[in-house]
Amino acid sequence: MPSEPTPISTTGEAGSAPNQHDADQPRSEFVTAFFHGTRVDLGTGDLITTGFASNYGTRREANFVYLTANLGVAIWGAELALGDDPERIYVVEPLGDLEDDPNVTDKKFPGNPTKSYRTRTPVRVVGEVTNWHGHSPQELTTMKGNLERLREQGIEHIDE
Repeated sequence: MPSEPTPISTTGEAGSAPNQHDADQPRSEFVTAFFHGTRVDLGTGDLITTGFASNYGTRREANFVYLTANLGVAIWGAELALGDDPERIYVVEPLGDLEDDPNVTDKKFPGNPTKSYRTRTPVRVVGEVTNWHGHSPQELTTMKGNLERLREQGIEHIDE
């Protein structure tokens, strides 16, 4: 898998002392960004909710909204989403509780190293990542082949 992008660090508001902050406001370096990869065209302020056809597998009704704090995982989400529309990665704000995504945080990946989550509550689109680079055609073909083999074995890669 390609290396993850280097995170951008911020050190607080311009003009403020680096070690002073309002206790009621999170400092920017401690706020987590969440991403959602898809092929759906959304705008800032739109809500991503459950109850629609899933972007994956047999497209059954989605019981969860999936998001990640790992841009690389969101890229996979966008690239593997079904459909012909352009791949999109949104910066999203969860509006409720998150749980670890059991599709990738099982015995293979204890501790959630992929930073993947799901929720039954909506998430709000707060922006779009527009300057990202996808996987190579070979990597995509390999991943899609692996998913097809699982499907042939009766294993749905999204556990709803």
